[in-house]
Amino acid sequence: MQGAATILLVEDDERLRRTLARFLAREGYLVREAGSGTEMRSRLRAERADLVILDLLLPGEDGFTLARELRATTDLGIIILTGKGETVDKVVGLELGADDYVTKPYDERELLARVRTVLRRTRKDESASPSIRARIARFEGWCLDIEAYQLLSPGGLSVHLTSNEFQLLTALVTRPNRVLSRGEILDLVAGRDWTPMDRSIDVLVGKLRKKIEPDPRNPTLVRTVRGAGYKFTGRVDFE
Repeated sequence: MQGAATILLVEDDERLRRTLARFLAREGYLVREAGSGTEMRSRLRAERADLVILDLLLPGEDGFTLARELRATTDLGIIILTGKGETVDKVVGLELGADDYVTKPYDERELLARVRTVLRRTRKDESASPSIRARIARFEGWCLDIEAYQLLSPGGLSVHLTSNEFQLLTALVTRPNRVLSRGEILDLVAGRDWTPMDRSIDVLVGKLRKKIEPDPRNPTLVRTVRGAGYKFTGRVDFE
């Protein structure tokens, strides 16, 4: 099961953007916001997104230009959400690579259905990733044997991990330098639904750090990304 999808809203109308962000967050999505093309690029450099909901009338650069850029450089989902309802605009948007085109005013439930449809179509099956198929991961002298369910320290000693600690480490190590939200981690580790206030992952991360970090209070492997989740920053070699 994949974790909660991250949606980036690119809309210069702050009131509308915040309203839509709250709605999508209530539906279980991780929502990030941008008011321009420049902010959109900055957000995407800082954090992976699964879907961009893009207005056409933006300051500086129009949404068509941004849609063309996104499709040329990424494979994430794109939904154009705009007050421009002319057929020619819709055709241009779709030809530029948008997955869907929704006009304002919109019905929230209809938009939600379109979001779900695009995400089902565009989100990659992470199990196909070479790193996730790997059986052995080596990092900073450590050896994580996923198939044998064993962790060896740099000194060659077997380190005991609980089932959840092992699954957490596996989830992080096989997705190096990628921010995983608490919701994604809960899905990967426990296979259960999550709530935004669930702090069990923070406790689990703390326990794992005590076993693999030289200084758990100043972690260098499992980093906290404020407001987003956790990221494994060690160099990993897969076998």
